[in-house]
Amino acid sequence: QVQLVESGGGLVQPGGPLRLSCAASGRAFSINAMGWYRQAPGKQRDLVATITSGGSTNYVDSVKGRFTISRDNAKNTVYLQMNSLKPEDTAVYYCNADIMKLTTRRNYVYWGQGTQVTVSA
Repeated sequence: QVQLVESGGGLVQPGGPLRLSCAASGRAFSINAMGWYRQAPGKQRDLVATITSGGSTNYVDSVKGRFTISRDNAKNTVYLQMNSLKPEDTAVYYCNADIMKLTTRRNYVYWGQGTQVTVSA
């Protein structure tokens, strides 16, 4: 079984930075694309940013220039550096990974448990 464990959420003032981490653990797997999504109260879960195994990135327009997604393949970890945070960035942030199980050669999508980010003065 593969697990994604997130860390780094919390309360931050508007304009401040925060860094999220998500580490994948388990046996016999290979990670393809990874990403971050967020869900604000009463709203659907939306894509924030993605990164391929080769390092190509994609961002939703509202975070371009403020957020940076990166990954450390040796540590099976994806990061989201968030700068210039705004109150509208407040949400539960979830990491997501497209993972191939080496024993079956089949792909599965895994989700982390979510971490709360609150931007408020």
